[in-house]
Amino acid sequence: MIPAIKSFQGEGAPPYFRLRAALSYCAPLFVNGIAVPFFPVWLAGLNFNDHEIGLVIAIPMVVRVLVTPIIAVLADHMTERADVLLWSGALSLLTAIALYWTSDFWPVLLVYGIQGATYAPYVPVVESIAMSGVRRWGFDYGSMRVWGSITFILSTLLGGQLIGMWGGATVLPVMVAGFILTTLMGFFAPRIGPTRRRNQPINLQSPTGNLRSPQLLITMIGVSIQQSSHAMLYTFASIYWHKLGFSGAEIAVLWSIGVTAEVMVFFLSKKLSRRFSAWTLIFFGSTMCILRWVLFPSNFGFFGYFVLQCFHSCTYACVHTGVQRRIVASVHEAQESSAQGAYYFYNGMFLGLMTLASGYLYAWLDLASYYVMAGIAGLGLAMVVFAYGLQSGKPAIGGGAHGVS
Repeated sequence: MIPAIKSFQGEGAPPYFRLRAALSYCAPLFVNGIAVPFFPVWLAGLNFNDHEIGLVIAIPMVVRVLVTPIIAVLADHMTERADVLLWSGALSLLTAIALYWTSDFWPVLLVYGIQGATYAPYVPVVESIAMSGVRRWGFDYGSMRVWGSITFILSTLLGGQLIGMWGGATVLPVMVAGFILTTLMGFFAPRIGPTRRRNQPINLQSPTGNLRSPQLLITMIGVSIQQSSHAMLYTFASIYWHKLGFSGAEIAVLWSIGVTAEVMVFFLSKKLSRRFSAWTLIFFGSTMCILRWVLFPSNFGFFGYFVLQCFHSCTYACVHTGVQRRIVASVHEAQESSAQGAYYFYNGMFLGLMTLASGYLYAWLDLASYYVMAGIAGLGLAMVVFAYGLQSGKPAIGGGAHGVS
């Protein structure tokens, strides 16, 4: 399990910490539940071609690469990390409103790129606050993170219904509503003070490394490469399913079932952590990712894609849970935001590059481009296996009950 550990869970924590942390996940994932599946549909409604859609989706991801680590390091030295959420939410809201006055490619690219910069630190800082709750007071990570995934499901279903009734033009007002929520959560998020410095007493198992550990570095890069293989799905799945004749509601169901399966993993994260090591979760999820993209080009109809979307529980949730446990095992809390920022840096960089490439790959190879994604996932898995090899004496299977290995 992720270590932490006070005699009484939550003793000394801010009031309603778990609820407030959970809601802090809900706000940004409400936005993501609309933007990830349906913002490409809004772009398609502006008559952008595949290359332009891929570029617009990719640029904010690349921008996040530059912004997230800088803000994350600053957050580690702030009196209150939650203040970052207020500024991030408010500035992102302004960019979402600005999109009302853009319809041409270059203005949309510019405004959405700025939104990528302003929105970049939000989720990493929420992760940092939640993981400090895990470290200091023994809260269960999955029980907080899961509510963000549930919100993603609900907002995706809402988006599907609205698009079914009024078309892609409804995407933007719902995104604006979501950014209003992220701004409000900047006030409501838990205030827990600065990160613990190394000379401050705290009842925690000592980390085994630091942010510069080659093993942690290679693990984060490998996982980020594996996660970047989702770029083709995020950018073109809704458009492809729409071409197959699936309704807006059916497309929303396909997105939602993937996150529902993800939710189940987060609900079971405590039990999974006792039974399996972090390495096992990453290995398994990455292997399932390869299988997912190999099968994706085969059109088994709505039911077939329904089953494939359930694989998201493995390809994202298992891997994400595993890498979070590796971060906690490797760095001190004083580096928590920096570690989350580094992870999101690599994640954003590879996802952005792969999203940019996906526009060209999809135009060139059509559905066969998913075989390329399978190869990318395989490369990520190989890097994680190499990182594991740098650690001696640790079992690859099980072992979760004795730490965060």
